[in-house]
Amino acid sequence: MRRRPGIAGLQNAAATRDQFRLVGENVAKVRTDVMKEQLATFRSQLEEFARKHKSDIRKNPIFRQQFHEMCAKVGVDPLASNKGVWAELLGIGDFYYELGVQIVDICIATRSHNGGLIDLLDLRKLLCQKRKATLESLSEDDCLRAISKLKVLGSGFEVISVGRRKLVRSVPTELNKDHSGILGLAQAEGYVTVEQVEKEFSWSTGRAIDALETLLKEGLAMIDDGHRDGKRRYWFPCVTVSSDTTSVEAK
Repeated sequence: MRRRPGIAGLQNAAATRDQFRLVGENVAKVRTDVMKEQLATFRSQLEEFARKHKSDIRKNPIFRQQFHEMCAKVGVDPLASNKGVWAELLGIGDFYYELGVQIVDICIATRSHNGGLIDLLDLRKLLCQKRKATLESLSEDDCLRAISKLKVLGSGFEVISVGRRKLVRSVPTELNKDHSGILGLAQAEGYVTVEQVEKEFSWSTGRAIDALETLLKEGLAMIDDGHRDGKRRYWFPCVTVSSDTTSVEAK
């Protein structure tokens, strides 16, 4: 007959488990302390790097993007606040704040033309016009970071990908897969017809018309009934390649 462990044995086993637990906690604490120390060192070095290359970070968009990537790796967000060491060192918080305000102005000024959906490249061009700067001085990454900070406004500001393009949405419109598919199809010629949508996606006529009329209702499309073939064309200014997009005056 197998003997059951006595009280002393159970107590010894419990004591052993407690010892292992304490050792594990101590090891975890040591590791955490070491990691905190390393992060503090990295952040200190990052601040020194920022002081040394302040001019390049502010003036060179590629260098600025690489600096942001370095910051992300050590858990630093230079845009989190306009106060503190990063604002004092670089002033980049002010840079992105000003850029965000200008993005809002442009999106509002062009909304009647594009329904609140503007190509990111067109937005960059308009921003450069407004800032009297070259396109090379303002990167796509700069725009994306400024737009990410606008989300706190709760006004629908976000970037969506449609085919090969990135579009900035400034109205709280919900675009489903049907709508995104149509916008992607429209990139070829700037417009689509019901028949094109039916053929491309193997949809019923009702489904195609419903999706197109929703986009029309939201102000993202315009209709053209003046063609000889009698087919209605749905034009999408937000994906139409034309020089007049960037000529819209953003006041």
